[in-house]
Amino acid sequence: MSQVERLMPTAEGTAAIELVRELVDKELTPKVTEHEESGRFPREVFRTLGRAGLLGMPYPEEFGGAAQPYEVYTQVVEELARGWLAVGLGVSVHTLSCFPLAQYGTEQQQRDWLPDLLGGELLGAYCLSEPQSGSDAAALTTRAVRDGADYRLNGTKAWISHAGQADFYSMFVRTSDDGSRGISCLLAPADAPGLSVAPAERKMGLKSSTTAQIVLDDARVPVERRIGAEGEGFGIALAALDGGRLGIAACAVGLAQAALDLAVGHAKERHQFGRATIDFQGLQFMLADMATQVAAGRALYVAAARRRDAGLPATAQAAMAKLFCTDMAMKVTTDAVQVLGGYGYVSDFPAERYLREAKVLQIVEGTNQVQRIVIGRHLQRQPSTP
Repeated sequence: MSQVERLMPTAEGTAAIELVRELVDKELTPKVTEHEESGRFPREVFRTLGRAGLLGMPYPEEFGGAAQPYEVYTQVVEELARGWLAVGLGVSVHTLSCFPLAQYGTEQQQRDWLPDLLGGELLGAYCLSEPQSGSDAAALTTRAVRDGADYRLNGTKAWISHAGQADFYSMFVRTSDDGSRGISCLLAPADAPGLSVAPAERKMGLKSSTTAQIVLDDARVPVERRIGAEGEGFGIALAALDGGRLGIAACAVGLAQAALDLAVGHAKERHQFGRATIDFQGLQFMLADMATQVAAGRALYVAAARRRDAGLPATAQAAMAKLFCTDMAMKVTTDAVQVLGGYGYVSDFPAERYLREAKVLQIVEGTNQVQRIVIGRHLQRQPSTP
């Protein structure tokens, strides 16, 4: 599907997506290779996106957001990921990080903190996973103990995107031993005393997106920065992940679209046996399957986003979108390398980078095995029909 053939909801939504597409092609794509090779985080890009109103798209205008539906927001994320996955993923992570405050914060908390979070000057991170409790998030052990007007935090958060780059962390901590009902959410500032960042992980892809552990050694966070009541954190985390999984699905479609565009362009330009390789039926069939899968993934995540926008339950649909789109991206990027042949295996062309980047999308925001569990439990709860 061409870049023009999108599932556009409104004229305003169309204009936003077209604006992002132009920004991606002119400003972002030329910078990707340099940042990926050097492992440099593009902090200035996120400031630009924030000032353009693209870091708070689903949130209220009164706090600096754009009040756009998820249907529009996710297509914007797709366009960003098409040009630079680290940026598309970063916008999804930031939106996820803002969700607890935007959805569960008090009016005073929202007035005090949300405008800065959505305005682009501050970047967020989402701290749920730990070294021993990734998929089993309810087993987290990072402890927060009341100490006067503060909480004292001890523990380690793992696999945190934007760690060391973020200005605030939506932090999920244990405030009691009551299982999933003993988890609370804190909006921790990056300069909280006792909060430090471990050396960045050395990853196979997404090298310009910093990932590291957050170490909490008697870190102090004011009680007033708790989002929701004590014990409500796990529900907040799960609600946030529904939107986060839609963001990852959109990222996967954007990455797959980039791989498809590259493969089609190469097949048109590359000549073998006296004609363009796209004229060979075997290659045409491969490209046709790739295009069909990308279109199917886009339709699936947009349908789930529309369901969320309508106020309908969308947990299972978000899981389906994340599962299908990220598996699809892995297949499409693998096929893109095959279409390019030897050119697909060298770093002079982005096909090999697309392949390396696609893998992590099957892992973040809940592994695809976890998505299958979510979908399966949804099916268990459905009433049986004759």
